[in-house]
Amino acid sequence: MLSQNRFDETASLRIRGEPSELSSVRQHVEEQARAVGFSDAETGKIALAVDEALANVIRHGYGGPCDRPIDITIEQVQWAQEVAIAITIRDFGQQVDPADIAGRMLEDVRPGGLGVHIIHAVMDEVTYTPAQGGGMQLVMKKKLP
Repeated sequence: MLSQNRFDETASLRIRGEPSELSSVRQHVEEQARAVGFSDAETGKIALAVDEALANVIRHGYGGPCDRPIDITIEQVQWAQEVAIAITIRDFGQQVDPADIAGRMLEDVRPGGLGVHIIHAVMDEVTYTPAQGGGMQLVMKKKLP
């Protein structure tokens, strides 16, 4: 069932690099995705991709839970002449070469390490860039089916 709500503005959040913050972010992302028109199943997948991205920031960008900020922006956009949701995650951690951001080999069966694969499987476009002034920026886009 698609929501008839309208998404007219950019939603911005700033959280601490703490796993305890992720639940409220997931809820907010689901609400915004529904407002754009995504189904409940798709909103859950989008929230999972965001959750995995934030967990990666906390673990790899910040080296573990901390009070450093993570900025999240959620907006409805026109992309390739279609309605889409764009989610930007900006951290203030370690900068890395975007070419080095990759999940482990799927043949390596063990817990963890699948966040990057999940993000790419769920979203239509995923772009990592070094952020101005340090840290990284991740932009994820998903077209409305």
